[in-house]
Amino acid sequence: MSNTLENALEVLRHVFGYSAFRGRQAEIISQVANGGDALVLMPTGGGKSLCYQIPALLRPGCGVVVSPLIALMQDQVAALRQAGVEAAFLNSTLSAAEASEVERSLIDGSLKLLYVAPERLVNPRCQALLQRAEIALFAIDEAHCVSQWGHDFRPEYLALGRIRRDLGDVQTIALTATADAPTRKDIEEKLFSVPPRVFVR
Repeated sequence: MSNTLENALEVLRHVFGYSAFRGRQAEIISQVANGGDALVLMPTGGGKSLCYQIPALLRPGCGVVVSPLIALMQDQVAALRQAGVEAAFLNSTLSAAEASEVERSLIDGSLKLLYVAPERLVNPRCQALLQRAEIALFAIDEAHCVSQWGHDFRPEYLALGRIRRDLGDVQTIALTATADAPTRKDIEEKLFSVPPRVFVR
């Protein structure tokens, strides 16, 4: 077993309380923790979040998670904090003072995971903030929202490919529960400079 996978298993057990990976989680986590890009199609409840949370904890810097689901952000941050992980979110539910506190934590390097709403991320001020931080990886949840083929299309997602390039082609994992062939092609073309490794469960 590689050192990366051994370290990932240690995080899985000690932080998240699970004894073993499920399905293709180990493959995906190895790919991402070792610096590779990935596109992950995995059903809801299949353990997608661990595929970016564990690599973010293994790599230096803060993992930035783009998600349009505010309730999910809040639930995941609460669970991570309970597990002892420094995590936070930036979305419309925060006051200006609360958002400033999160931004300071990102810049001083104390955060390991930051969840950001796509509407916040397209703001130039937020992009300038990320330029000043050490980013471990870029995780794009609900990645099908980038596709104009789908009913969940969100125009803010079209900016994500440019933002990741502006951050130096920061390593990226895009995740979705479902994507047909045209949607998958859209995700690859709009979010990645080089085709990512694709994992389908």
